[in-house]
Amino acid sequence: MKKKLSLPIQILLALVLGVIVGLVCYKTGNASFTANYLKPFGTIFVNLLKFVVVPVVLLSMIDGILSMNDMKRVGTIGWKTMAYFFCTTAIACIIGLSCAILFDNLGLFPTLAAEEGAVWENATSANFMDTLVGMFPSNMWTSFSTANMLQVIIIAIMFGGAIMASGEKGRLCREFVSSANAVINQLMSFIIKLSPIGVFTMMSWVVATQGTEILGSLAIVLCCAYIGYIIHAVFVYSITAKTMAGISPIEFFKKASPAMIFAFTSASSVATLPVSKECAENMGADKDITSFVLPLGATVNMDGTAIYQCVATVFLATCAGVHLGLGELVTIVLTATLASIGTAGVSGAGTIMLAMVLTSIGVDVNLIMIIYGIDRLFDMGRTCLNITGDMACSVCISKLERKKTQNKTLINNK
Repeated sequence: MKKKLSLPIQILLALVLGVIVGLVCYKTGNASFTANYLKPFGTIFVNLLKFVVVPVVLLSMIDGILSMNDMKRVGTIGWKTMAYFFCTTAIACIIGLSCAILFDNLGLFPTLAAEEGAVWENATSANFMDTLVGMFPSNMWTSFSTANMLQVIIIAIMFGGAIMASGEKGRLCREFVSSANAVINQLMSFIIKLSPIGVFTMMSWVVATQGTEILGSLAIVLCCAYIGYIIHAVFVYSITAKTMAGISPIEFFKKASPAMIFAFTSASSVATLPVSKECAENMGADKDITSFVLPLGATVNMDGTAIYQCVATVFLATCAGVHLGLGELVTIVLTATLASIGTAGVSGAGTIMLAMVLTSIGVDVNLIMIIYGIDRLFDMGRTCLNITGDMACSVCISKLERKKTQNKTLINNK
């Protein structure tokens, strides 16, 4: 019995085959063939992504909020953990945007020619106050039908909080959300399995219409993302570990390296949990805190994904000739940060959430397929960064809780 190729290998093969077919069509002057007969299948795949993005974000965020009901048992540990995750995610967005804007200003990101078959349009610019007002929905169904992702996130937060506050009376809604979330995640996994078809058809079209220049651009955007990953790990995590837990950066990365290597190669935060738990405890984290922080972090902490989203969004917007003003940049940060609840642990979440961010600023989701073929390379780095943040958080929270206990002891002894 032959062993079935894994999905990442299938996507890689589809990418290579798509590039070959695209180059052949480009050299022979048959770019219209890819636009007329291949790209429609890629468009079908992208339409399915658009179809699933709203229910995935809505249900997974509500379910994620409801799962944090356990924070009542752990008291301030839960709120400190979430504060750490949200702050580092916001910083990650800023780092990702800064790297992407720098690369864009240096002219390293291309603007693709809108040749036959191109579908993207420029987004309209918005100021900060318009963005702030636009976050809050006046009609829930309109928010869903127009895929206004910031409004969907706000709706999810409000419903999640309301269900949690309803207690026993909200139990039926809680069970419905949990069940519906499981179903929609299964549906999403079905759609993600069609990725090789989407990658092959869209890459054939892109290369056939744009030529070999786009291939060098993919290497550049990958480099930009990894620069962001490294900056965030070295400065944000090592500084917080040093200032809050008293661990030197060298010691932190040395003891965290087994989990980081495992996460990089497996590209799975959940699979890395046993290794990251052992590494965090070797750095002095308490077992009860790692048991809470690490599983929670595998679900809600996604600094690597935030950097990826920001870099990919600026890159794809530039490809489409879209100028991102202050309003769009603020929207990217808000969307990527708020969306850190619930969706990180879902297979394929990186693609779904990138579609969400692109939709929120009016950039065509079809452009995702330009970089989707190398998503596995992005995913390895962002997963490594995510679990590094989980370990740093568990160490910092453990130190803070010890100090709190010591202070209480001193006060009682007096």
